[in-house]
Amino acid sequence: MPLELAFSVTIKDCVVQTFRCGGNGGQKVNKTSSGIRVIHPLSGAVGQATDTRSQLQNKTLAFRRMAESGRFQAWVRVQGGSLPPEQQVESDMDPGNLLIMGRSEGKWKIID
Repeated sequence: MPLELAFSVTIKDCVVQTFRCGGNGGQKVNKTSSGIRVIHPLSGAVGQATDTRSQLQNKTLAFRRMAESGRFQAWVRVQGGSLPPEQQVESDMDPGNLLIMGRSEGKWKIID
Protein backbone atom coordinates (compact mmCIF):
# COMPACT_ATOMS: atom_id res chain seq x y z
CA MET A 1 0.00 0.00 0.00
CA PRO A 2 1.58 3.33 -1.02
CA LEU A 3 1.89 6.05 1.59
CA GLU A 4 -0.57 8.90 1.29
CA LEU A 5 0.74 12.45 1.71
CA ALA A 6 -1.20 14.23 4.47
CA PHE A 7 0.15 17.70 3.62
CA SER A 8 3.29 19.35 2.27
CA VAL A 9 5.23 22.49 3.04
CA THR A 10 7.33 24.14 0.34
CA ILE A 11 9.38 27.31 0.14
CA LYS A 12 6.32 28.96 -1.44
CA ASP A 13 4.49 28.56 1.89
CA CYS A 14 7.22 30.54 3.66
CA VAL A 15 8.36 34.14 3.84
CA VAL A 16 11.93 34.48 2.55
CA GLN A 17 14.01 37.47 3.65
CA THR A 18 17.49 38.40 2.46
CA PHE A 19 20.01 40.48 4.36
CA ARG A 20 23.68 41.39 4.39
CA CYS A 21 25.42 39.04 6.74
CA GLY A 22 28.72 40.80 7.46
CA GLY A 23 31.45 39.11 9.47
CA ASN A 24 34.43 37.26 8.01
CA GLY A 25 34.89 37.18 4.25
CA GLY A 26 36.02 40.68 3.45
CA GLN A 27 34.22 43.36 1.49
CA LYS A 28 32.29 40.88 -0.67
CA VAL A 29 30.25 39.70 2.32
CA ASN A 30 29.39 43.25 3.33
CA LYS A 31 28.17 44.23 -0.16
CA THR A 32 25.97 41.29 -1.13
CA SER A 33 22.68 40.17 0.44
CA SER A 34 23.59 36.51 0.79
CA GLY A 35 22.10 35.93 4.25
CA ILE A 36 18.71 34.21 4.16
CA ARG A 37 15.92 33.95 6.74
CA VAL A 38 13.01 31.58 6.09
CA ILE A 39 9.87 32.06 8.19
CA HIS A 40 6.93 29.65 8.21
CA PRO A 41 3.99 31.89 9.23
CA LEU A 42 1.60 29.12 10.31
CA SER A 43 4.00 27.60 12.84
CA GLY A 44 6.16 30.62 13.57
CA ALA A 45 9.30 28.58 12.87
CA VAL A 46 12.38 30.46 11.64
CA GLY A 47 15.52 29.22 9.91
CA GLN A 48 18.49 31.42 9.13
CA ALA A 49 21.75 30.85 7.25
CA THR A 50 24.81 33.00 6.62
CA ASP A 51 27.23 30.12 6.16
CA THR A 52 28.24 30.61 2.53
CA ARG A 53 28.55 33.42 0.00
CA SER A 54 25.92 31.73 -2.17
CA GLN A 55 22.37 32.93 -1.63
CA LEU A 56 20.97 29.69 -3.09
CA GLN A 57 23.00 27.47 -0.75
CA ASN A 58 22.02 29.64 2.21
CA LYS A 59 18.35 29.40 1.19
CA THR A 60 18.58 25.60 1.22
CA LEU A 61 20.29 25.61 4.61
CA ALA A 62 17.79 28.07 6.09
CA PHE A 63 14.80 26.02 4.87
CA ARG A 64 16.32 22.86 6.32
CA ARG A 65 16.98 24.56 9.66
CA MET A 66 13.42 25.87 9.75
CA ALA A 67 12.05 22.39 9.03
CA GLU A 68 14.22 20.84 11.75
CA SER A 69 13.27 23.39 14.41
CA GLY A 70 11.27 22.24 17.42
CA ARG A 71 8.48 24.71 16.75
CA PHE A 72 7.96 23.42 13.20
CA GLN A 73 8.12 19.78 14.33
CA ALA A 74 5.43 20.45 16.97
CA TRP A 75 3.25 22.11 14.33
CA VAL A 76 3.68 19.08 12.04
CA ARG A 77 2.62 16.71 14.84
CA VAL A 78 -0.55 18.74 15.43
CA GLN A 79 -1.32 18.95 11.70
CA GLY A 80 -0.67 15.24 11.19
CA GLY A 81 -3.15 14.23 13.88
CA SER A 82 -6.59 13.05 12.91
CA LEU A 83 -8.35 15.50 15.24
CA PRO A 84 -8.52 19.31 15.05
CA PRO A 85 -6.06 20.95 17.51
CA GLU A 86 -8.74 21.85 20.08
CA GLN A 87 -10.13 18.33 20.17
CA GLN A 88 -6.59 16.87 20.23
CA VAL A 89 -5.84 18.84 23.41
CA GLU A 90 -9.08 17.65 25.02
CA SER A 91 -8.22 14.07 24.06
CA ASP A 92 -4.69 14.38 25.44
CA MET A 93 -5.97 15.85 28.72
CA ASP A 94 -8.45 13.01 29.30
CA PRO A 95 -7.99 11.70 32.86
CA GLY A 96 -7.21 8.25 31.50
CA ASN A 97 -4.17 9.66 29.67
CA LEU A 98 -2.74 11.52 32.67
CA LEU A 99 -0.35 10.17 35.29
CA ILE A 100 -0.36 12.20 38.52
CA MET A 101 2.65 11.79 40.80
CA GLY A 102 3.61 13.30 44.13
CA ARG A 103 6.44 13.07 46.62
CA SER A 104 5.95 11.09 49.77
CA GLU A 105 8.75 10.30 52.21
CA GLY A 106 11.32 11.65 49.73
CA LYS A 107 10.20 9.38 46.86
CA TRP A 108 7.93 9.94 43.87
CA LYS A 109 4.72 7.88 43.96
CA ILE A 110 1.67 7.62 41.73
CA ILE A 111 -1.40 9.32 43.17
CA ASP A 112 -4.76 7.76 42.26
